[in-house]
Amino acid sequence: MAQSTLTKTVLTGVIAGLVGGGVILYAQEGLEKSTTQTVRTTATKTSSISKNATATTAYNKVSDAVVSVLNFSKSGQNYEESSEGSGVIYKKSDQSAFIVTNNHVIDGAAKIQVMLHNGEKVTATLVGKDAMTDLAVLKIASDNVTTTAEFGDSSKIAVGENVLAIGSPLGSEYASSVTQGIISAKKRLVEATSENGQNYGGSTVIQTDAAINPGNSGGPLINFAGQVIGINSMKLSTSSSGTSVEGMGFAIPSDQVVDVVNKLVKDGKITRPAIGIGLVNLSEVTADDQKSTLKIPDSVTGGVVVMSLTKKGPADNAGLKKYDVIVGIDGKKVTTQADLREVLYKHKLGDTITLTYYHHSNKKTVKVKLTQKLAS
Repeated sequence: MAQSTLTKTVLTGVIAGLVGGGVILYAQEGLEKSTTQTVRTTATKTSSISKNATATTAYNKVSDAVVSVLNFSKSGQNYEESSEGSGVIYKKSDQSAFIVTNNHVIDGAAKIQVMLHNGEKVTATLVGKDAMTDLAVLKIASDNVTTTAEFGDSSKIAVGENVLAIGSPLGSEYASSVTQGIISAKKRLVEATSENGQNYGGSTVIQTDAAINPGNSGGPLINFAGQVIGINSMKLSTSSSGTSVEGMGFAIPSDQVVDVVNKLVKDGKITRPAIGIGLVNLSEVTADDQKSTLKIPDSVTGGVVVMSLTKKGPADNAGLKKYDVIVGIDGKKVTTQADLREVLYKHKLGDTITLTYYHHSNKKTVKVKLTQKLAS
């Protein structure tokens, strides 16, 4: 197939924005209507799960740290509750306690309240939010906070492992509800959409069959050691064909959550670097196009295809060309756009990354200095 035909095929359905473009993780319908704890840059080591561990022991370890988050809009001189979600207290420092929730839970709020496990309602302050990962951090007075949750290492979870989802399904009337399920997939790629509706490819999330309902957004997904291994963010209720779906919920992995909340507490926002390329997953390109246009070896079965470059951007300056296929970043394998972004967004502006890619049949490695800021 000619290059123009490949370009047309890609542009009509699957081309992504500049890596990375801002995304909102909740593209699918289904959600929303003690002592000082240091949160590390990486999640804490996952505790060994005792053979005697039960859903009850895990729930009791975390439940007092799970809260309801109330979003109020302003109507004249009054405030009206517009939606509710969930959150989890993960840190207590000085006179404040910090809560992680979903960005879409507090989006557009004129006032935010938090209902603690004991039913007390307190005013919350927004510390920072990030639409791309659908995460936000709130701060409340720590006077009545007795428990903080601990993050586990989401890279260590296993398919089939027992998990619990805790939150306020359908609102605070059902606060601290718990449902049990298993991890259905450790890394599931789901569609992610920008605020203006532009599709930017996929985001990597944990899939679970634990029941997640409107109001569970922002609540924790925990292992049987009582550690938070994800933040519940969405539920798939219908497929693209309109088929009704059951038992497919998704959570933002704790490793990603910890990195984001630390940056939000420090700066109130997240500034991400961009490579300056438009991409499409290699899996979206037909075998004929891979052979005739990309001209890559048959042994290359995963990666991302460069479809456009920002003139004088980082990738352009490093010598990458249209139809090059990126297969690695910093020594880690790249199969999809999500793999690339996962490593890229751990870097900051000014860092230098290493990309491994194919230019036709030639495998190359190049250093790329991250001088371009991601447009928010």
